[in-house]
Amino acid sequence: MKFFRKLHNRVEPPGIELRILRRLPGLFVAATAAPLTVAWGARLWLADSVADTSKNIMSIDIFCFAVGLTAWTALLTIGIGSLIVHIMKGPAYAADSYEVSHSDRPKE
Repeated sequence: MKFFRKLHNRVEPPGIELRILRRLPGLFVAATAAPLTVAWGARLWLADSVADTSKNIMSIDIFCFAVGLTAWTALLTIGIGSLIVHIMKGPAYAADSYEVSHSDRPKE
């Protein structure tokens, strides 16, 4: 017994959501690598130049963590939205009809 019938004539072409979903893994890598590179560069650049090095490095680490977490959250939100749009553009289904006795005329 089939509960749904697939409507074969309805096809929505994929739009920008599919391109976004394909680019997300690379964007996640870039969103991770950029703050890590800044934090690593700060350790190299501030190694001997500042007297209060550990405090400055910790501040930069906190900033890089916040930037990375914000980027991950934004990409996750965009990915969920793109996935929902991609699923909604899938094949259309028609449920079995249900006869309603008073749909065309009021009850007497």
